[in-house]
Amino acid sequence: MENSEKNRIGILIPAFNEEAGVAEAVKGSRKFAGRVLVVDDGSADRTGKAAAAAGAEVIRHPVNRGKGAALRTGLRALAERGCDPVIILDGDGQHDPAEIPAFLDEASRSGAEIVVGNRMSSAEGMPFVRYWTNRTMSAIISRLAVRKVPDTQCGYRLLSAAAIDKLTFATSNYDTESEMLIEAGRKGIRISSVPVRTIYTGQVSKIRPGRDTVRFLRLLLRTLFPGKE
Repeated sequence: MENSEKNRIGILIPAFNEEAGVAEAVKGSRKFAGRVLVVDDGSADRTGKAAAAAGAEVIRHPVNRGKGAALRTGLRALAERGCDPVIILDGDGQHDPAEIPAFLDEASRSGAEIVVGNRMSSAEGMPFVRYWTNRTMSAIISRLAVRKVPDTQCGYRLLSAAAIDKLTFATSNYDTESEMLIEAGRKGIRISSVPVRTIYTGQVSKIRPGRDTVRFLRLLLRTLFPGKE
């Protein structure tokens, strides 16, 4: 990868209480990108300091605002800095930065403006409940987006600057990742997928089933019945 190409690439890592893993995510990402941005979403630990020590630029939310809000902050900041494309990955070790070139290659090959990681073709390590939840959610989101996306729940993604410019978000939490695909599909933004590894090492999910299910249902209502929520 030439330096000019590398310098255009931005990495966005939304992080909440990820002191244990964020440094490795930053160090791995810096091999492939000119700019790594961590949005510290009101962490109570040393997430921001660990990210900065590893070489990331850090933007901190004073209080926890939700993953969607962290994504909005980071995407806007990297777009302002001229990054194209932007690759989003988590800071807890579930996304391997070594797979970043696969996203770049797929975007180049297919012309897609959004490339989403797909863990479902090799999901042996995925917990049973999460596997079937992902299958179900992916079927619903794909139908709403009018695009088949095998793993709509994977947060490992590439977005072109053009896609970022076209997207607006009404959500602020984990439902933002679904909203992104629905809006992109309905606006004709080309979406592709690339296989990624399933990595689980005992991390505790930050998704709260009751509250986040309600948020997802509200997203469905807004999508199916605009203005009728």
